[in-house]
Amino acid sequence: MPKATVERLPLYLQCLQAMGDVESTVSSEELANTAGVNSANVRKDLSYLGSHGVRGVGYNRLELCTQLRRALGLIEKWSVVIVGVGNLGSALAKYRGFDASGFNVVGLYDADPAKLGHPVDGHYVKSMDDLELDIKEHDVSMAILTTPAAAAQSVADLLIEAGIRSILNFAPSLLKVPDEINCRQVDLATELQILSYYQAAGRA
Repeated sequence: MPKATVERLPLYLQCLQAMGDVESTVSSEELANTAGVNSANVRKDLSYLGSHGVRGVGYNRLELCTQLRRALGLIEKWSVVIVGVGNLGSALAKYRGFDASGFNVVGLYDADPAKLGHPVDGHYVKSMDDLELDIKEHDVSMAILTTPAAAAQSVADLLIEAGIRSILNFAPSLLKVPDEINCRQVDLATELQILSYYQAAGRA
């Protein structure tokens, strides 16, 4: 499945869930308008799921939601750890959307001794020394990385060695990981800089 299609699937699922009545049908045009994409792209993307809809009727919402969740690997919940429990890590630990989206945060970890044992939304911050054993015990394959930039690469290396195969990196540092490791970079400052470009261009 093309990368661009994979990146649009969560958007389609979010739009369908926001529509409410999953027992009804939805046309590719309606889904496209809600998602802000081209209807031809919607039809092509959904064809990779084996879903072609019915001409003049559209797609059954419940069936399409199930197909999207299956394609995204969300039929069962994924266990996730958060490494780096500063302001951002703490905020993410309290985010209710993870559970609703199919992810279960099972542990919080930090290298700062002053943070160890502190409660954050039902979890107690644990030492990095506990990380490898906990990853194996809870069968964790995903991690959210919110450490300072200087520590990000060494922590990523530790996570990979411990068995993590997917990393969502919020640290302002590009990670070097093996080809078989899935790594997504979320740099908030970079996103603001992109918005700044368009803001400035609009004033020119």
